[in-house]
Amino acid sequence: MTKGHDLLFGPVDIAGMHLRNRVVMAPMTRSFSPNGVPGNDVAAYYAARARNHVGLIMTEGTLINDPVAGNDVNVPRFWGDDALAGWAKVVKAVKAEGGHIMPQLWHVGTMRRAGQGANPEQPAVSPSGLLKPGRKVGEPLTENEIADRINAYATAAEDAKRLGFDGIEIHGAHGYLIDQFFWAGTNLRDDRYGGDMTGRGRFAAEIISACRKRAGQQFPIVFRFSQWKQQDYDARLAQSPDELAEFLEPLVAAGVDIFHCSTRRFWEPEFPGSDLNLAGWTRKLTGKPAITVGSVGLNQEFVATFQGESAGTAKIDRLLDMLVRGDFDLVAVGRALLVDSAWVLKMEQGKNDDLVPYTPDSLKILA
Repeated sequence: MTKGHDLLFGPVDIAGMHLRNRVVMAPMTRSFSPNGVPGNDVAAYYAARARNHVGLIMTEGTLINDPVAGNDVNVPRFWGDDALAGWAKVVKAVKAEGGHIMPQLWHVGTMRRAGQGANPEQPAVSPSGLLKPGRKVGEPLTENEIADRINAYATAAEDAKRLGFDGIEIHGAHGYLIDQFFWAGTNLRDDRYGGDMTGRGRFAAEIISACRKRAGQQFPIVFRFSQWKQQDYDARLAQSPDELAEFLEPLVAAGVDIFHCSTRRFWEPEFPGSDLNLAGWTRKLTGKPAITVGSVGLNQEFVATFQGESAGTAKIDRLLDMLVRGDFDLVAVGRALLVDSAWVLKMEQGKNDDLVPYTPDSLKILA
């Protein structure tokens, strides 16, 4: 076995957690929680990944307590006695297999279209009422309404700790609510939550600070961000390392322990003149642990597969070289783990011929 193999599949201590390896299960929405309540099948789904040696599980996106947080009634909630009781069963099942797990806290903002979600009659919320640059679909949040959403995130963090989760991941990527504040194209505010990079990042920083205050100093906070948006795959928050540093510094100060750097292809350089990817630059600029993600283990990126194409398995030699070089600390795997609960164990044991390719029907998998 190579040094990279030993690094990826060997134990690691990070952010106060002792993980069996550096593999993270990436959050993947499946909509298998009727009325927002995760059932025994959801517990079995995550337990199967823990049983097969996933180091850290990020759950699918879970909705904070806001009537317009989601766009699908079968996406799990992270509030209410019924949903939290379901999540308690998930935690118990994962811990019984020796795993670690965090919920991803999520609000879709104006990605929730009219007629969607649990309260279809209510309008979506966002910093400036925009779905994307130039497309107005609602009214801006007031500062009091912003405060309510910040409190909802903090309450979810407190509940996650009480239920025995190992930390939380805050979803600040992909053109959803927090990212709509980040993105100059969708944040046209002229108050303290808009304007320059610092102003546009204030909503996220205050969410992180509130979660830290409610959950305590020893409860890891992971923050997921991306340059790309679903509304515009070519969008970028930072055009240079200096701009990326300006974006990240307030989030570090607010209390982020680990950055989850979402890209569509992990091997692509982020800025000209360097082969570092987004996770590599984030780790270099902040000194914080970074998770890389993006088509790990597959030969087709996710947009194509969501459009109905299948993806074959792929080697991870390049990934291992980047890990050995110190570009990132953890590696998130999405679709490969969705279709094959034993992906980590097979890779760890060198059983590459037993890996399962991804097909669009993989979204139907329960366990």
